[in-house]
Amino acid sequence: MRPRRAFAVVAAAAGSAAGAVLLRRRAARGKARVELYFADGSLVRLAQGAAESERLLLHARELLAAARS
Repeated sequence: MRPRRAFAVVAAAAGSAAGAVLLRRRAARGKARVELYFADGSLVRLAQGAAESERLLLHARELLAAARS
């Protein structure tokens, strides 16, 4: 009886972890952001809603719409 119960606990924990990962990915999918890569290998990431990113996101959306049509 104990091995069956241990398996159930492990399966429930694995299912919960997988669900958390899927929910996090789904939530992150809808957020727009700008990533600026520089020649020296550095990166600056601007999230949606930041004043600096709004103009860049507008242009990016226009370019994506033109590419899809």
